[in-house]
Amino acid sequence: MSDKPAIVQHNPWQKLRRYTDARIALGRVGDSLPTQAHLEFQLAHAKARDAVHLPLDYELLQQQLSVFRLPILTLESQASDRACYLQRPDLGRLLSEQSLKAVADFSEGSKQGYDIAIVITEGLSSLAIDKNASPLLAQLLPALAARQLSIAPLCMVKQGRVAVADAIGESLQAKLVLILVGERPGLSSPDSMGVYLTYQPQVGTADSKRNCLSNIREGGLSSEDATTRLLYLIDQALSRAYTGVDLKDETEVEQHRLGQNFLLPSSN
Repeated sequence: MSDKPAIVQHNPWQKLRRYTDARIALGRVGDSLPTQAHLEFQLAHAKARDAVHLPLDYELLQQQLSVFRLPILTLESQASDRACYLQRPDLGRLLSEQSLKAVADFSEGSKQGYDIAIVITEGLSSLAIDKNASPLLAQLLPALAARQLSIAPLCMVKQGRVAVADAIGESLQAKLVLILVGERPGLSSPDSMGVYLTYQPQVGTADSKRNCLSNIREGGLSSEDATTRLLYLIDQALSRAYTGVDLKDETEVEQHRLGQNFLLPSSN
């Protein structure tokens, strides 16, 4: 039997990889990564780039949202295309003049306003919205209806960022605005969706006035757990009349446990 050392030197932390998608304990070959780990990195990087540049099929999204039997408004930010959106974040935060008029025209027919407005935009990952928006709304909307909260038309915004929801919520006279947005892709999560909640939205609202749930996706925060957390935040926001850094998420969502701490000696 040969006494030569193995070409690939394995990392003793490798057993932790069963608990996370993070790129840990990859092993090494000399001073380099093993070929398999290098190829997996290239694939993950390509998926992240695709998630940013792949256009969202808004016609398909509208079909998916139509099952909820709410009016749907298709709007646009001031970013004219994807290149502009990526280079000018400020324009992604503003509605186009035509879209502002469309929201204002609709709000004229509803003088009483709404309890909550929901906005959907691809943000930095169309894949996140394609995979996660409808499953989340399928659980959230019936729960909001059961609370007898009035819901504004669902608003789809092309090339939007988080703050674009402020003008929508303000124009619709919504007490709360909720925006579903594709998050910046990570190398292990190109399909991660974030949700931001803002009380009494108005143009110029500071980000400190919002609450955020992140990493909503299969393998991250599930739609069920996200709905539980959102309902808690919505109830508290309406009761306390604020959102933001002063409103803490105190829900107890069951978490996966790692079991015996590998750093501690076994009791056996």
